[in-house]
Amino acid sequence: MATIVDVARLAGVTPTTVSRVINNRGYISEKTKKRVHEAMDELGYQPNEIARSLTKQKSNTIGVIVPHISHPYFAKLISNLENEASKKDYKIILCNSKEKAEKEKQYLDMCKSNRVAGIILCSGNVESNKINAGDTPIVLLEKNFEDGMLGIQCDNYQGGKLATEHLIECGCKKVLHFSGVIDEDMPADNREKAFIDICNECKVKHFVKKYDINTYNEMNYYEYIKSTLIELSEIDGIFASSDLIAAQVIQVCNEIKIRIPEDIKLVGFDDVDISQLTTPRITTVHQPIKEMARLSIELIDAKYNNIEVNEKTILPIKLIIRESTVNK
Repeated sequence: MATIVDVARLAGVTPTTVSRVINNRGYISEKTKKRVHEAMDELGYQPNEIARSLTKQKSNTIGVIVPHISHPYFAKLISNLENEASKKDYKIILCNSKEKAEKEKQYLDMCKSNRVAGIILCSGNVESNKINAGDTPIVLLEKNFEDGMLGIQCDNYQGGKLATEHLIECGCKKVLHFSGVIDEDMPADNREKAFIDICNECKVKHFVKKYDINTYNEMNYYEYIKSTLIELSEIDGIFASSDLIAAQVIQVCNEIKIRIPEDIKLVGFDDVDISQLTTPRITTVHQPIKEMARLSIELIDAKYNNIEVNEKTILPIKLIIRESTVNK
């Protein structure tokens, strides 16, 4: 079995240089990095991750805890997190909490016991005062900010404002917002707040519908949307709190013979792939998911290297106009 000394000899460098390349520490030229990696590949050398984590008290892994791996938003986020982590030679441990506090707590404990470099927490069922990560940095992604933890959100209020203003500018007089989960407190609730504020300011009749946690977990809003549209048959504009909900609004409208955008104009939120796979394509609020992923990894890497960072960040959003609000 090849050793770090064997790799150094083949690459023509010192064992210390090989170690620095493996651990991504200190300046190493790209040419030297390439020689070391080629030598590792040729010899089939694999660094001992357990030994490395024991020596450094940290590993080069980052724990990512999400509530649903199949939700389009989290699927896109996970892909971007993996890409950004790889750029800095980190690997991710993906944990799917399924919105269960017990599983989330177990995953937090598992990440700590594996000496991860940091944890990105997108699932929020464990009370903040019960999260004891010691000196392991935690990034709260699209969760309410907490003292002592890093936090990243998109500008949810501005997103709700842009979406609602666009519907009103398109001539909508009676608008509906499919909002968040009943009795759940999350940053996305600011989309609803903006919706209500703008409607009141413009004196536009409006309705807000929330859903229960089971509907959210199952990600099947079809019957919930259908009953709402039958109940509120006079609406001419809908702001959905996610593109997933917006896509199912289109399905329901096709079934009950409501035309989009002729009869109802529709705006979603997130700008994930599904927003461009429907007919019509969905006007939506673009969340900077790639930027959120990049910043999450950078914050953990900075903390890993004892660099001071801003603890709370709110990133800007923008409205992407497509066919669901624009008449042909």
